[in-house]
Order: sequence, then C-alpha cells, then structure tokens
Amino acid sequence: MNLIETKYLFAVICFALAMFNGIKGFAQEKPNIIVIFTDDHGFADLSIQGQFFDMKTPHIDQLAKEGIRMTSGYITAPQCTPSRAGLLTGRYQQEFGLDENGTIPLPLEEKIIPQRLKNAGYVTGMTGKWHLNYLEGKDWIEKNMPELAGKELKPGDIPFSKQLPYLPSERGFDDTFYGEMINYWVNYDLQGNSIKKQFITDKRFRLDVQSDAAVTFIKRNHDKPFFFYLAYFGPHVPLEATEKYLSRFPGEMPERRRYCLAMLSAIDDGVGRIVNTLREYDIYDNTLIFFISDNGAPLYFTKEDKPISFKGGAWDGSLNDPYVGEKGMLSEGGIRVPFIVSWPNELPKGIVYDKAVSSLDVAATSIALAGLNPIKELDGVNIIPYLKGDKKGDPHEVLYWRFWDQSAIRMGDWKFLKSGKREFLFNVETDDHEKVNLILQHPNKAKRMKKRLEKWAENLSNPGISEEETAVEKMGYDFYFKN
Repeated sequence: MNLIETKYLFAVICFALAMFNGIKGFAQEKPNIIVIFTDDHGFADLSIQGQFFDMKTPHIDQLAKEGIRMTSGYITAPQCTPSRAGLLTGRYQQEFGLDENGTIPLPLEEKIIPQRLKNAGYVTGMTGKWHLNYLEGKDWIEKNMPELAGKELKPGDIPFSKQLPYLPSERGFDDTFYGEMINYWVNYDLQGNSIKKQFITDKRFRLDVQSDAAVTFIKRNHDKPFFFYLAYFGPHVPLEATEKYLSRFPGEMPERRRYCLAMLSAIDDGVGRIVNTLREYDIYDNTLIFFISDNGAPLYFTKEDKPISFKGGAWDGSLNDPYVGEKGMLSEGGIRVPFIVSWPNELPKGIVYDKAVSSLDVAATSIALAGLNPIKELDGVNIIPYLKGDKKGDPHEVLYWRFWDQSAIRMGDWKFLKSGKREFLFNVETDDHEKVNLILQHPNKAKRMKKRLEKWAENLSNPGISEEETAVEKMGYDFYFKN
C-alpha cells in the first residue's frame, strides 16, 4: 500500500470513527428514564428519611446520596388508582373524572407518558401493578355494555376483548410484564425473549419477579433510549415475604411491621440490581430515576397488628411519621411521600430539596428531556432546571387536591384543608405542620386560598368542593385532629 492509499484509508477510518461517536453521542443525549412507584409506602420508611432506624434500604439511600431527596414530594391522591392516573398522564385526574378507586378505567383518550415518549424514539416498558383498567363501574357499563346495566356482575361477564384496550400493552408500552401477584400479562419472558402476548403464572415472591422483569427489560433495551415504569406491588397488603428478607429483621416488633420491612428490603434489593445492571452497560450516569410512593401508609388509626393471614384491608406495617394522617386523607400523612430523583450526569449529588414537587412533574420532565415540545394541558413542570439551580423559586405556585369529600390547596409553605364543613390552615414547613390549626390567626389567608381552590374545582369533570363528610373521613379527622 503506497502513501496515498495509506492516508486515504486513515481518513476513512477517522471519518467512520467520528460518525460512530457522533451517532453514539446522539443516542446518549436523551436520558433513559425509570419510574419506580411503590405502593402504600409511608414517608418515614426509608432509613435516609431519619425517622426510624429499623428498616434497611441501603440501595435506595444510595440513590438519594447520588441524587436529590425531596422533603416535600407529593402525590395527587391518597389512593392507588387516581394517584397512578395523575402520575402517568401528568394531569390532575379529576379533570377527566377519575377521582377515586372503583369508578372508571383510565379513559382511552387520555395519553400517558409511554405513548408520548414513543414519538421521541423511546422504547417503553412496565411491570407490576396497573390498577387503571376498572371496567365494572356503572358509567362504563352503561356506555359500553348496556345489556349488563343494573345487574350483579360475575367473572367473565366482561369479555377479554373489551378489557384488552385498557391494559398497559395497549397503552403505549412496548414491553409488558404486568401483574401484581402470580399471574402476569406479558410479551417477553425473563430470559429476555420476545413472546406472543399471553398470561403466564410465576408463583415466586411477587417483588422478586417484578425486579427480574425490570432487569430483563434493561438488558433487552440497553442500547437505545428507554422509559420503564416499575410499579412494585408492595408493601401493600396482602403482606408476604420470603425468609431471605424476613431474617433481616429479628427481634421484638409488630409482625406486620416485620413483613413491611422485609418487603421494602426486597424492593431495595431490586433497586440495587437495577443500578448494577445500568452500570454493567455503562448507562447509569445517563439514566434519570424517580423513586416515589403512590400514597401514604394505611394505618387504620390504631396500627392493629392483625395476623398476616388476614388478607383484607389493614395496616400494612408502614409509617407516615412525622406527618399526620394516613392513606385516604388529604393530610400530609396521606399525600406527602418518599420522593427521590437521581441523574448522575446532570443533577447535583446528595442534595435535600425542600420546595414542593408533585408526581405530576414526572410526565412534564420526561417529555422535556425526550426533546418533545411542551404539552400545554399538562399540570406538572419540568423540575430539572429547579433541581440544578438554573431556575429559582418554587416549581409550583400552587398544588391542588380533591378526594372524597376533602379538598386542599398548598401555596408556598401554607396549606388550606377542608373536610366537609371543617376547615384548617397550616404552615406545613414548621415543626407543628398539621398539629396546630392556624385558621383563626390568619382568616384572610384561609379565605383567599379557599377561593383559589374553589375556582380550580369549578372546571373539573365533577365540579365543586363538598360540604359533606363521610363517616370514614369524620372518624379520621376526629382521630388525628384535636384542634
């Protein structure tokens, strides 16, 4: 080979390398996004929260140390279905009528994060709990299967062909391993093979299966930008755990607490496996991870240590300290949750962020980082500029809630809360938070906030805020609020 040929070959190689690096760099411009969503997991229950020291969550704690831990991270409802609807749509779920469990499925016309990110070239996947496909409600039955209206429904009355459009596999997720306990609707197996959509049974511990599905998805899709929704079914009842996890928590404690800690330890192991897999493929630094709970823990007031064999509604062993209230309530214990954001390439490490953020922000942030245009109907914001310090002030001027016959609004450090005819005003960033009602000291502030809340509620699918109060709510507010 003469000198000219050698120079030509060298130039071609250099050009090819430059093109390869350019393509590789382009692929890496968009971060991978993982949303880890736990279930009935109270604010107290990460050891890094500093409330209790009986739990062991070293991998989640490390995620916070390598990212940002929110002390005022909120969900949009203190219950499973509406909070998931708010997270995945990025909209207040009351705007499309999904106010509470057991009413309607997530409407098909509502776009969710994976449907939007597919337009930006993302591959999308999910595993775990879905809970957005409830079809037995009166409104859906009357509209879609009027022949069943007014009848007591039996299994099989709603054919699978009617159910299928509401499953995650039809809502923008390319890869699904959807299931809560032992039955899963899947289109890939845990060896990483694509398979025909089908139901399978896996009788192993549910949280380990859900971690396996997440790790397998990453291995299948590590070479392209991806979005994965890991909706762990834990520590929600029914409580279960293997000896591997239970043995980590010996000693005297309520048995329901022991099982909760074991389930959170299993989730923590799963987070560790996910991070290790990301590191294995050298994509951890460019992966944005959200870790959030869907609502506060259900305490059932007295935290009764019912036998683990009891499968109904009961305390799941989790705790909401230092906050007041529990799942089902719009007090902080019901809606202020563990909330961590990590993205090593872009975010500062080990920061504690005290401004109010919301699960609504996951969609807006994901869309922005995927390079898509802002969606004006979304109610969240891209929080990354705030977390990096590029934007000052509060990400949200105001946050709203309405659930059952309760409603609430937070503006700055102040929160106005209404349950039936009872009204409260709190500064939730003081040590007193919701232990002292300040409405008599600041009546004008309460009136302004109530008016803002009422104006928001006017435009909801079911408009207005209630003056009624259910027996359950009354019991809850009587139990927790002494003022």
